[in-house]
Amino acid sequence: MWPNTSAAHFLLTGFPGLEAAHHWISIPFFTVYISVLLGNGTLLYFIKDDRSLHEPVYYFLAMLAATDLTVTLTTMPTVMGLLWGNHREISPGACFLQAYFIHSLSIVESGILLAMAYDRFIAICIPLRYNSILTNNQVMKIGLGVLMRGFLSLLPPILPLYWFPYCHSHVLSHAFCLHQDVMKLACADITFNRVYPIILVALTFFLDALMIFVSYILILKTVMGIASGEERAKALNTCVSHISCVLVFYITVIGLTFIHRFGAHAPRVVHVTMSYVYFLFPPFMNPLIYSIKTKQIQRSIFHLFSVHSRA
Repeated sequence: MWPNTSAAHFLLTGFPGLEAAHHWISIPFFTVYISVLLGNGTLLYFIKDDRSLHEPVYYFLAMLAATDLTVTLTTMPTVMGLLWGNHREISPGACFLQAYFIHSLSIVESGILLAMAYDRFIAICIPLRYNSILTNNQVMKIGLGVLMRGFLSLLPPILPLYWFPYCHSHVLSHAFCLHQDVMKLACADITFNRVYPIILVALTFFLDALMIFVSYILILKTVMGIASGEERAKALNTCVSHISCVLVFYITVIGLTFIHRFGAHAPRVVHVTMSYVYFLFPPFMNPLIYSIKTKQIQRSIFHLFSVHSRA
């Protein structure tokens, strides 16, 4: 069977009832998008340029920043196009591809946060073996594994979208394409597309969160066994940035899930706003958290400004 290429274009939706204010709403959105691009781009530049940051923990941070950059660039064109120029139409192929990248990158981000927890576990629980376990080769394998898990696991639910007939309304509920939005418009048996994502979330987001939690229980147990209070504080301080990013990511995931599952009577604008928080808040906060809490990155920032001031 050939893909359903003759399907009509889908229509994106901004903020229902606030269409007249889209130009004003675009201002904070554009500001956040630019902040995300600058923040994560700068973080990547520092990690590449500063040799003192060429360590596994910062390689994982670079993966996180690159993921945040990519997901932002995936949603930015359609969101800003709608808010600025009311460009609502999107072709089926572009829509399915956007949904594929959005969902894949969410799983990739969850995997990177798990890899970062593994890094902290090795660094604190078995520090003498840190360099022998987390070699550059091993870091590359972990990164590749995380990417493959994210992008391969989304193929089964996304590919059928290309073949489904769409005879219902073609209006989507967001300014970007999501799998759950598109599949509801299909005039076909979507049982697999309903069940598979639930299993996938359990095996990725839920399992990742559980393993991160267990790793920090083991880290806490190890830290509590350190005699010196100063050394305990120092060990825990190396985890603060990662814990903050984990909380930012999973709290937004839980918030979005609760809104979709139990917020049937909530205004439509609440659902839409929560989806934007999910896609924009973690990429916006992650560079800030690491810039504020990581001394090595702070030194890179001060060095950059001191060089420019001397010039």
